[in-house]
Amino acid sequence: MKDNKRILVTGGAGFVGSHLCERLLNDGHEVICLDNLFTGRKQNIVHLLPHPYFEFIRHDIINPILVEVDEIYNLACPASPIHYQYNPIKTIKTSVMGAVNMLGMAKRLNATILQASTSEVYGNPLVHPQPESYWGNVNPIGTRSCYDEGKRAAETLFRDYNYQNNVNTKIIRIFNTYGPRMHPNDGRVVSNFIIQALQNHDITVYGDGGQTRSFQYVDDLIEGMIRLMNTPESFRGPVNVGNPGEFKIIELAEKVIAMTNSKSKIIYKDLPSDDPMMRKPDISLAKEALDWEPKVMLDEGLAKTIKYFQELINE
Repeated sequence: MKDNKRILVTGGAGFVGSHLCERLLNDGHEVICLDNLFTGRKQNIVHLLPHPYFEFIRHDIINPILVEVDEIYNLACPASPIHYQYNPIKTIKTSVMGAVNMLGMAKRLNATILQASTSEVYGNPLVHPQPESYWGNVNPIGTRSCYDEGKRAAETLFRDYNYQNNVNTKIIRIFNTYGPRMHPNDGRVVSNFIIQALQNHDITVYGDGGQTRSFQYVDDLIEGMIRLMNTPESFRGPVNVGNPGEFKIIELAEKVIAMTNSKSKIIYKDLPSDDPMMRKPDISLAKEALDWEPKVMLDEGLAKTIKYFQELINE
């Protein structure tokens, strides 16, 4: 095996984490998957358990742990509003104390560590599209703050561990991602719409549906993460990884109804507080520094995601 590394993925049984574990194993690496299974699910990784280079440890990164690794991908944190608002104190502790514990481990091991940050650090943006230089417009005491501010604090910790302790850190800002293994009850717009459509239930659109999001397929994100991890030590990010194709929520609802041949009707409800009206990444830096841009168009990615949820519902 060429250049095989021992790699820790926190949150490795989650939607994105399980895809990352799978890709790293396919690339010939040894993978330790760490997850407390709050939102991660054993069935996301059950097919990986027999792999000789895969190890699963049930652990919460709020508590320190020491394993010997070359690289750490820190993905552990509930990422959907339903889950991160369920226990907001736990959410911010996961982001902040989890980052401290993982950075401490990276420092001791001289390992490279990547932080999965989020487009939520931009809040309800006053700049559109959002470049990495934009500081954001975040409510520090709102219902989403536990997640938004937790991720912002984690970025600060990563920057300071790099500056003060010379830890090789990377920060990726992830924009709306979808694909197979999304949690069916995570309240995110893609999974919500698909499940409602497959069951011919009313599709719930908040506000007038005019708010925009940019959706990237999970395989594109994983490619961006791996490319960032392999950049020279001098490149730390943060770097936006997302699909700049911008869609109105109402357009997504209509597309899902058409692709599932659903009898669902669209109903409208009030917009939740602090819900951003616009979200679109400026990916100039990702193109330049990572030679990365998304390859999977929305229709292709949605078709794969719909197939996954159809199978899940029919189980």
